[in-house]
Amino acid sequence: MEDVINIIKKNRKSARLEKILKEEFKNIDLSWISEKWTKLLTGHTGKVNNNESINRRHFEVCVFYEMMQDLKSGDLCIKGSDKYSDYREQLISLEEYDQEIKTYGEQVGIPITGVDFIEHVKTLLNTAANNTSKSFPSNQYLRIQKGEPILTRLKKKEEPKDLNLIKSLLEDRMKQVSILDILYTSQQWYNWTKFFGPLSGFDSKLDDPVERYLTTVFCYGCNLGPSQTANSLDTITRKQVSYINQWHISSDKIDNTTNHIINLYKKFSILKYWGTGERVAADGTIWEIFERNILSERHIRYGVNGAIGYYHISDLYIALFSKFIPCGVWEGVYILDLLMNENVDINPHIIHSDTQGQNETIFGLCFLLGIELMPRIRNWKHLKSYKPDKTNTYENIDDLFTENIDWELIKTYLPDMLRVALSIKMGRITPSTILRKLGSYSRKNKLYQAFSELGKAVRTGFLLRYISDIDLRRIIQGCTNKNESFNGFTKWINFGNNGVIGSNNREVQRKMIKYNHLVANTIIFYNVYHMSAILQDLSSEGYDINEDIISSLAPYMTSHINRFGKYSIDKNIKIPELKFYIEV
Repeated sequence: MEDVINIIKKNRKSARLEKILKEEFKNIDLSWISEKWTKLLTGHTGKVNNNESINRRHFEVCVFYEMMQDLKSGDLCIKGSDKYSDYREQLISLEEYDQEIKTYGEQVGIPITGVDFIEHVKTLLNTAANNTSKSFPSNQYLRIQKGEPILTRLKKKEEPKDLNLIKSLLEDRMKQVSILDILYTSQQWYNWTKFFGPLSGFDSKLDDPVERYLTTVFCYGCNLGPSQTANSLDTITRKQVSYINQWHISSDKIDNTTNHIINLYKKFSILKYWGTGERVAADGTIWEIFERNILSERHIRYGVNGAIGYYHISDLYIALFSKFIPCGVWEGVYILDLLMNENVDINPHIIHSDTQGQNETIFGLCFLLGIELMPRIRNWKHLKSYKPDKTNTYENIDDLFTENIDWELIKTYLPDMLRVALSIKMGRITPSTILRKLGSYSRKNKLYQAFSELGKAVRTGFLLRYISDIDLRRIIQGCTNKNESFNGFTKWINFGNNGVIGSNNREVQRKMIKYNHLVANTIIFYNVYHMSAILQDLSSEGYDINEDIISSLAPYMTSHINRFGKYSIDKNIKIPELKFYIEV
């Protein structure tokens, strides 16, 4: 690559030179140039080095394009760079790998040798295919028409009897409160502001620091901004709010506070009716920001300028993870970053998502991490299905399979893939760092190809279960619906400034997502406590509070919350005399 760059630098000042002659590149290997680029550079196909000249400007574009792709995939790195450094330096050493891999394989439940691993994956895929084939005749939701699978929609389950009555009673008995009241009540319960304080580490010198911290969280969590908050509350100025946000509360401190709330939330007994904590749903929602902003992009689906708030929502309704990302970034990159948070007691091992999570590479990495990826896939019939072996036949579903898997490639690069997985498990590198490198632009990267081949097998196995197991489809639908409900809940909380983030500072934008996440979890905690108490009262009064009813309730209630505060008429205000003829 250095020789190629030298050619470009040598000719960059020659504005009239349209071609680079063979004498300058005859001793440089240009075999990496693809056939499409070759035709553009030389006018015909074949090896670039066999030509007498190449188009200079097209050659420059070709080189910089390939450099861009290689930097993204990790095939090329920049020393000292943050984003484009050599990710392999973050992986565990080969010595550490040899010491830990056996124990890791036992923990995750996968063989660590190539032959045994391939046999293990083939067996899982073959079992899923056989089960789907056997259940096909009795599967009223699946049919194959002209070689194309058709999966009909699930029928909506009937609501439990008296569900609407119980919901109405809950709303009537929930005491009217403001968001500040909820924050204060929660502070009295579990003292969550103890995680805030001067970034210097010294003791706080603020007058009444608890009230100041509650006000600041309310300010940024609801997107009011310092000025509007100061106008609404007489106890603090806008400069004080801004100062506390900047010098007393960091993103890490907010995360620690949120983790503390999650760990306490897990103790509620009502949660057993909603889930087990083993499942989590990942999805993003648009957050509007000003158009003239480095992070702002126009989202194609939403049609507005903004960025994405990305969340992981537990099947217990609480939000476990939040991140602020640009619109143009593939959301699936961050789907596994939840694994890096070891400070919460809710540890899911099944991840649901929308179509962003159906990527083959993610399926492959999840399998090696012991995570089950179960996305909600809309266009599933357009995805290819793969047989475990060419010789296998399946009586009822053989038409579904169109391709075969390169098992030899998986076996060859299994140690490299396991090294990546083990590095993630040991906290050396984040999953998003790896997934950013192993994108569609990494097609020349053998590690990407190996993860992709493994992902094909794992995804095919999941698809076969998805189309044959009605209960699984309902579970996936239910978990992703919880995520979508949470997205609406956070937007309701983010009522200030018409829902538009007013700051152009990227760090402030990221912190506002964290603030909003904190406020949302605090309200969920508050709601669950009072829901539990009211349901207990209703049961003692003779109402039938059964499992079906409780499992159909959600802690995203807002009818009892006054977002905008209380207003009163000041009858002592001095009224000026009304004069129409005032000369100006």
